[in-house]
Amino acid sequence: MTEYDIDAERTFVALPPAQGRGFAQTWWGRAWLKALEDAAMDAAQVKTGRRLARAGAVGAVSVRPGRITAVVQDRDRTAHRADVLLERLSDAQWDRFVDMAIERSGHVAALLDRDMPPHLVEDAAAAGIDLLPGMGDLEPECDCGAWDHCGHTAALCYQVARLLDQDPFVLLLMRGRAEDAVLEALQTHGSAPSEPAGPPEGVDAAEAYAAGQVLPPLPAPPVLGDGPGVPPSLDAETASPPGVDPSRLYFLASRAAAESHRLLAEALRGGHDRRPVPPEPTASQDAVRLAAGDPGPDVLDRLGAGSGRTPEALAEAVRAWRLGGGAALSVLEEEWAVEGDALTRARAALESAWEEDERPQFRALANRWTVAGAPHQLRLDREGRWWPYRREHGRWVPAGGADQDPATALATAVLATGDET
Repeated sequence: MTEYDIDAERTFVALPPAQGRGFAQTWWGRAWLKALEDAAMDAAQVKTGRRLARAGAVGAVSVRPGRITAVVQDRDRTAHRADVLLERLSDAQWDRFVDMAIERSGHVAALLDRDMPPHLVEDAAAAGIDLLPGMGDLEPECDCGAWDHCGHTAALCYQVARLLDQDPFVLLLMRGRAEDAVLEALQTHGSAPSEPAGPPEGVDAAEAYAAGQVLPPLPAPPVLGDGPGVPPSLDAETASPPGVDPSRLYFLASRAAAESHRLLAEALRGGHDRRPVPPEPTASQDAVRLAAGDPGPDVLDRLGAGSGRTPEALAEAVRAWRLGGGAALSVLEEEWAVEGDALTRARAALESAWEEDERPQFRALANRWTVAGAPHQLRLDREGRWWPYRREHGRWVPAGGADQDPATALATAVLATGDET
C-alpha cells in the first residue's frame, strides 16, 4: 500500500480493479461497508458504486481526520469529487481509548500487526468510543448534486474498505489521530512511573559477563554449498547381490542428500524461516515424493507399481505433491464429507467471496464444489483451504496451490484453462 504523509493526511494511490472477489476481507472492513449499505436510501446507487470501484474508477484516496476524498469517474469518463465524512473522536475519547489499550497489551500488539480484533472494538465501545461507523455515520458529499449516497461516494467507500483491510490505522486517522500520534500516546502513557515491584529477578550482569569468559565459544555454523553434493559412486568390480539395483540405490541416496541439505539450510536460517514439520508420510505418499525427484523411467515405473498407481495417476500425484506436498496429495486422492462447523465455514466463505450477482453456481459433493457448466472445481482440505482443479481429458487435475479465499483459488483454475468463464 503506497502513501505519503502530510501532517495528519495520508494519500493512497489508486488501487487496481478488484476482479473476482469481494472488497472487504476483514470483519472490520465488512462492518464499514455494512454502515454504507444499511444507510443508503437507494440500493441501486450502492450497486453502481460497487461496479465503479471494481472497474478501477476511483482515483487516489485522501484520508484525513473526519473526511475521505477521491475523484471518481463515471462510465462516460466524467470526473466527480466525492467526499465521505465521519465524526472525529474528542480529545477525552482519545484519552480513554489510550488508557483502555494500555490496560490490555494485546490491543497494542494487534494494532501493530495491522489487526483489529473484535474485543478491541468491544472494549472501546464499553468506554464510550465508537471506532467503527454505524448506520448513518458515513455522511456523503459529491459535486454531482446527490443529497444521499450516490454511485461516486459509494465507490469511494468500497475502495476505502480495501484500505482498511490492509491497515486499521486508516480508520483511526479518520477518527482524528494519525498512526504516529496514536503510537506516541500509547508509549507516553505506558511509560508512566509505577510502584516498585520488588528486586528484579535474574542473574547479575557482572556475573554473567564473567561466566562468558570461561565458557568456550560456540563453533561456527557449517558453510553450505548451493546443493547437497554428489553421493559417492556405487560402481564396483564386485557384482551386485540379487535384487539390488545400484541405480536405484544411487537415486535414493541423492534424494536423501537433497532433503538433508534442505532441512539443514532451513535450520541455519533461523526459526522464523523454518517450515512447519509435516507429518511422517505414508509409504504411498513417500513413493510420490520420490517420484517428484525426477527419477529414471525404471525407478518411476517401480514407484508407480509399488504405490498402486497407473502412470497417469502417478503423474497427477506428482503434480499435486509439487504444488503442496502431502496436503495437496490428500486433496487429490481423498474424498471426505464436510459437516457441522466445517460446512458452515465453507458456505460462509463461498457466500462472501463474490457479490451476489457474480457468484458462480456450484454443485457440491463431499469436499468438492464443481462450477456448473464449466471445467472448474474447488476442493476443500481439512485446514479450510481451497484447492483449484480443472478438467482435462475426462479427469480432474490440480490447477494450482491452495488459498484461503475461494474466489482466488477459482481464478487460478480459470487461468490454468485459459477460460474466461
